[in-house]
Amino acid sequence: MNASLIQTIAVYALPVIFAITLHEAAHGYAAKLLGDNTAYMMGRVSFNPMRHIDPLGTIAIPLLLYFATGGSFMFGYAKPVPVAFGNLRSPRWGGLWVSLAGPACNFLQALLWGVAGVALGLIGVDEPFFSRMAAAGVGVNLVLGVLNLFPLPPLDGGRVLVALLPPRQAIGLARLEPFGFFIVMALVMTGILTKIWLSPLVSLGYDALTAILTPFVSLFN
Repeated sequence: MNASLIQTIAVYALPVIFAITLHEAAHGYAAKLLGDNTAYMMGRVSFNPMRHIDPLGTIAIPLLLYFATGGSFMFGYAKPVPVAFGNLRSPRWGGLWVSLAGPACNFLQALLWGVAGVALGLIGVDEPFFSRMAAAGVGVNLVLGVLNLFPLPPLDGGRVLVALLPPRQAIGLARLEPFGFFIVMALVMTGILTKIWLSPLVSLGYDALTAILTPFVSLFN
């Protein structure tokens, strides 16, 4: 294992672990707030990454995809937080907010990594390792958040769409859930998902972060 590979793993390790595990923790927190204590009773309502790490999905698969695609795509997962949607005070709308909590956590993390990157420059820290880690944190979280908003179950965006659709259409879409992961992977491998969904929305995310952070930078110039 050469030095460049070791450094790349070191740069991406924390951003990937936090992006994936805190995504799941956010689902658990939202479920608890909205009436379902299932995850809480199992000790999964925690922002401690160790409670959510899946050795295969959180570590091995993201690294494999990163190197297999030359860094152009990364996907992973943590141990899913159990949510009993029927226990929510409003199963339909509560389920929508629980589903949105994960991507929202990723977009917040992207913002915080962006702030960290700007702060490093403002205080004169020119160590490339930390700058690369901050950039990785922004990119990983934007990709994970956008990917999970794709409107197909079992992704979060699919569950949001199920909540918004009329009952008949919602039932039809929900029936795709057992096949959704394979459909998404096929769309990724053919480049269709990247072209029509990931690239434009991740680019929009970068534009939004730039708009938010530019005034922050101006205050210190």
